Amino acid sequence: MVATTQILSVFVIFALSLLIVRIGAVALRMTGLSPDVSTFQAASAFSGAGYTTEEAEFTVAEPGRRTIVIWLIRLGSIGLVSVFASLLLSFINSEGNDLLTLVYVLGGVLLIILIARSKLLNNIVTPLIERGLDSTTDLAIKDYTHLLGLEHEYRVAEIDVEQDEWLATNTADEMNLNSEGVLLLGIQRDSNYIGAPGGDTEIQPEDTVVLYGKEDRLQELADRDEGNTDAHEDAVAEHETTLEEQSRLIDQ
Repeated sequence: MVATTQILSVFVIFALSLLIVRIGAVALRMTGLSPDVSTFQAASAFSGAGYTTEEAEFTVAEPGRRTIVIWLIRLGSIGLVSVFASLLLSFINSEGNDLLTLVYVLGGVLLIILIARSKLLNNIVTPLIERGLDSTTDLAIKDYTHLLGLEHEYRVAEIDVEQDEWLATNTADEMNLNSEGVLLLGIQRDSNYIGAPGGDTEIQPEDTVVLYGKEDRLQELADRDEGNTDAHEDAVAEHETTLEEQSRLIDQ
């Protein structure tokens, strides 16, 4: 026989842990974090993994996010993971068919993970969590991911500028970044941050620029050499095509 009660207990605890992390990830995403970052930070806080990355520091710098992280840490610290491990060991060491029990456990856990990663379930559960958080908390809704289209091909990226690159020793106006569909949001220079810089602000080597645009364009800009006007012209032509497509959608 297999330890049915213990197996069901493990499944419930495992599913509950995944649900808590999902709620935490959605809450963090609603404060403006990207889906990838919010999911990682929620899992890190709940599991107590203790990652001390720049992303973690950025996450807890905002009071609303810090509150979410604190609750995830508290819920994780009450012992759900420890209980899960204890139950697993208790019924594997109990009398019965250990191999069959282990097969049931692994199969069930794998099934729960596959269900949790289902896009259909995500499309159903995420809006429910968002509405629940919106109606039961005073969490400020700042879904920048949606507003900026970050769930599609658009991104906000930091690029380290080096000598002999397209971005070095030029202003945004001189490079005509807008014509490529790229916006200059900020410049990190040493310990100073220049927010919303004017078009005549010169980008210097060793600056870190914050740009908004399509992911492939930002990647190409990060690698573009100084004087590569062909790449610039190609980027301008591609953006003009994008604008035409957007115009057709608006006129429909």
